Amino acid sequence: MFDKKELDEIKQSKDKWEEMTLHYTLSKSPERRNKFITTSSEEIDRLYTPLDIASMDYNRDLAMPGEYPYTRGVHSTMYRGRPWTMRMFAGFGTAEETNQRFKYLLAHGETGLSTAFDMPTLYGYDTDAPQALGEFGKCGVAISSLADMEVLFDGIPVDKVTTSMTINSPAAIIWAMYIAAAEKRGIPRAKLGGTIQNDILKEYIAQKEFIFPPNPSMRLVVDTMEFGTKEMPLWNTISISGYHIREAGSTAAQELAFTLADGMEYVRWGIQRGMNIDDFAPRLSFFFNAHNDFFEEIAKYRAARRIWAKWMREKMGAQNPRSWLMRFHTQTAGVSLTAQQPMNNVARVAIQALAAVLGGTQSLHTNSLDEAWALPSESAAMIALRTQQIIANESGVTNTTDPLGGSYFVEAFTNRMEQEANAYFDKIEKLGGVLPSIEKGFMQREIAESAARYQTEIEKKDRIIVGVNDYVVQEQLKVPLLRVDIAGERHQIDRLDRIRRERDSAKVEAALNAIRDAAHNERANMMPLFIDAVKEYATLGEIMNVLRIEWGEYKEPVIV
Repeated sequence: MFDKKELDEIKQSKDKWEEMTLHYTLSKSPERRNKFITTSSEEIDRLYTPLDIASMDYNRDLAMPGEYPYTRGVHSTMYRGRPWTMRMFAGFGTAEETNQRFKYLLAHGETGLSTAFDMPTLYGYDTDAPQALGEFGKCGVAISSLADMEVLFDGIPVDKVTTSMTINSPAAIIWAMYIAAAEKRGIPRAKLGGTIQNDILKEYIAQKEFIFPPNPSMRLVVDTMEFGTKEMPLWNTISISGYHIREAGSTAAQELAFTLADGMEYVRWGIQRGMNIDDFAPRLSFFFNAHNDFFEEIAKYRAARRIWAKWMREKMGAQNPRSWLMRFHTQTAGVSLTAQQPMNNVARVAIQALAAVLGGTQSLHTNSLDEAWALPSESAAMIALRTQQIIANESGVTNTTDPLGGSYFVEAFTNRMEQEANAYFDKIEKLGGVLPSIEKGFMQREIAESAARYQTEIEKKDRIIVGVNDYVVQEQLKVPLLRVDIAGERHQIDRLDRIRRERDSAKVEAALNAIRDAAHNERANMMPLFIDAVKEYATLGEIMNVLRIEWGEYKEPVIV
């Protein structure tokens, strides 16, 4: 992008600046520390100039927004056309309580729904299962049957509002319930828009909410991809998630590399099923973390788009430009929230959200200030939503497309992120691919080492966390906390008992037997069978127990 003569002149200017201006300044006032690092412990240079991006070619590496390789954004007008979807993650207690929270958020300007499920639901248990004892509704809404799903979205226009559901091992069954509930209201499945997270690989890597061994788990994911491609053109059947990888302690580069490697693996499995890449790839989406280091996060998002576009077009031969697009949701970093001085979290979330927007996200969840203590209260959730609305309407950052494009620092850091991700891809390939890398503990070990290094930096005060290891005050907690009503569990179990009494038991048993038979038939897509079963009010736990018996449960090997 730069003339060689110009670069030589800049080099001379920089050398002169270092020798005279900088040297004089440092002699009078030394810098605060010897080394400046990002959240991921990446060292940052004092100054960035065209010399740091001298090898870049504008049309090859940046291009225009909405054009390959999409470094500057997937849409040509970005937020000038429309702002990102404000999709606040919500769910607690009963379906009735969460339904009211959904309606509250929509009434106050939220533009898309994002559903959190409680721990028993995430692990495929009904609320009355022994394994669910004490966990009802604490980290999300409890969904045991189609009856719960009907209540959860009662009165919500699901054909007009997109819905994201954070569910993984039981994703296909929960999705079947959502489809069945809509169809009972007369809404065709083809008109439903939204996303199921459905990213099982990151469960083995980071979040650990796996149930079945990798191969049958991947089969379920591909079943949803195939079904969605044929039946639900507006639905994203996987949200390939780096968020939980980052929350487990990874660096930004590890989040980027492991997430994209997982995405590449899903594409390979789809092709092996016999699907055309351009039929299913346009409906893949991604989910990233927005952590504290402003520029590191922006560079990560820009590098992610470029890497994915290059890989899909140049390595996989995708022909449809929509297959090259990386569309992603972002959530601010839950792991960065502090229980100490929780009001400080408002500032953290605002900075993280701004990084996501300047990085070009398509939808965004902003965490609430009280989440280090409990599920978000109504008032805290409102502040989190208003944070996005202030960025969208008052900050001015939406007025131009990719406002940080061309920054020497941002472009240099974007290039560095791409290089670090490519180095990880090479390591994963040498280990035999994504599944062998997981089985050998490679990704898990990398994340654990990163997390340990970060914690050590905090303990040694090489890294300052305001209110935690510096600027500490003694305080009484004054944040009102949301508490799950214990009576809700009884109400939920009563509904479950009623459903079991009133349904046609013979039809339920026939539907479960069909699932049992299909579990060992690789050519059978199980989604229609799940829909049939939930329409007969077979419960989540009953369906998952059939698969547990047929496929077994995965036991993670000890990683040393």
